[in-house]
Amino acid sequence: MEPIRQHTGLVYPLNRSNIDTDQIIPKQFLKRIERQGFGQFLFYNWRFHDDGSLREDFTLNQPKYEGASILVAGENFGCGSSREHAPWSLQDFGFKVIIAPSFADIFYNNCSKNGILPIVLSEEKVAELVKKAENQSYQLEVDLEAEEIRDNEGFSASFTLVPYLREMLLNGWDEIAVTLTHDDKIAAFEEKRSETVSS
Repeated sequence: MEPIRQHTGLVYPLNRSNIDTDQIIPKQFLKRIERQGFGQFLFYNWRFHDDGSLREDFTLNQPKYEGASILVAGENFGCGSSREHAPWSLQDFGFKVIIAPSFADIFYNNCSKNGILPIVLSEEKVAELVKKAENQSYQLEVDLEAEEIRDNEGFSASFTLVPYLREMLLNGWDEIAVTLTHDDKIAAFEEKRSETVSS
């Protein structure tokens, strides 16, 4: 995974609550076993008509949000089934940061373990960000090292991330990489175990 320390990006506001994982990536697209290629199916039933043509009335299809890398949404984002394909599709589409008043627990952890930074802010702060992003081409600077968000208009907010997940994102580690940071201890254990078995 790529480390996330500071990220500045275009904000896409999705002013809806209780967005579940089937809305993020519908079940018919879960047949792939690799992590790539899911972005094209993100929010599929909202982005496309039944014939596969783009829905002009869905905001993510509007040119002003092209290239957005920060998603701001309503409470309980990522509820529903625990499919890991949901963060895969968001990441493959280009989102690196998701901001919401609350997340489903499993989705929150799946994001952190797959290189997406999930940030919890108050409903008031989220509403302010949504309004700004709806009214203009709006960018935010996210600083994971300082655990702060700011823009060039005076907005700022602090957030906290579980230290273990924060360290994973700062270093670009998945859980295998975290395990390998203890490679010397693993090797010493295996050597000692080998000696015990052979004696």
